[in-house]
Parts: sequence; C-alpha cells; structure tokens
Amino acid sequence: MARVLVLYDGRGLTQELARAVLQGVRAVDGAEPIDRPLDQAQTTDLLACDALILGSPNWSGITGKLKGWLDHSGDLWESGDLAGKVGACFTAGWSRSGGSEATLLQLIHLLMAHGLVIVGLPWSEAMRESGSYYGATGHGQITELDRQQARALGARVARVTLRLSPD
Repeated sequence: MARVLVLYDGRGLTQELARAVLQGVRAVDGAEPIDRPLDQAQTTDLLACDALILGSPNWSGITGKLKGWLDHSGDLWESGDLAGKVGACFTAGWSRSGGSEATLLQLIHLLMAHGLVIVGLPWSEAMRESGSYYGATGHGQITELDRQQARALGARVARVTLRLSPD
C-alpha cells in the first residue's frame, strides 16, 4: 500500500484542486490518499506517508502560512527521514501570469531540500490550457481541464510510489 499525503493550504481555489489530486490517487489500486488541509496537518503525517503532494494558493509564491508550517519540519531535513519519498505539487490562483510556476518551483525546492524524488506532469494536449511540467495548476476558476491535470498528477505520484516501494 502506498500512502500518499496531500498537504495543502486550502485557501482560495486550492482546496478544489486538492480534491481532484486526491481522486487521482484514489483511482490507483494499492494507493491510499490522505487528505490534510494545513490546519489539520501534523509533522507526524510526513513520517507516515510514502509520498507527499504539496499544494499552495499562488500568491506570487507560496503562502506564509504554508512556509511557516514547513519551516517546522527542519528536524526532518536534518535527520533525512523524508529522503527517498516521492514528492509533487500543485497551485491555484486568480491569474495565469501571476507566478504559478514560481510557486510550484518554491514548493519543489522545499521537497528537494528534504531529498524527495520529484514527479511532475509530462506533456499532454491539456497543457496547452492547463497545468505545468512542474505540477497541476488552476487559474481564475477551476475548470474540468484543471481537474483532469490534478487527477493525472495524483495518479502519477501514486503509480511512481508503488513502483519505487521496496515491498
């Protein structure tokens, strides 16, 4: 069983995108999605999962609330307890040109600092309108295409996690 933690700051449009990511994880046999809005998350959740998908509203970067929460995981950085787990990310905001990829890159940076194996989205026709190589995105309002990209990311993370699992 691959336990995939979807941890996100649910303000703005992000929670809606998180639901689609969770659906994608749920669609993969052998994967268990764990839904954790930031207000319910604990650092022990990071230790209990096999994969971590981080989500943040795009406020020209990640939210201070999410960054502050992640700053408290520094002891896990030092111990290396998250190294080797699978990681991915998603963001949603009001503007397509408002820094979505910058937000995704900040999230990826945090995942890489912990030694996670990063999973993005490969090119698809859907990317002409939604998503990024770096992760799933939504702009203005969450469309069905945004949900499709988010489900694809969740499923891809679950499949990669199962492939990398030593069991």
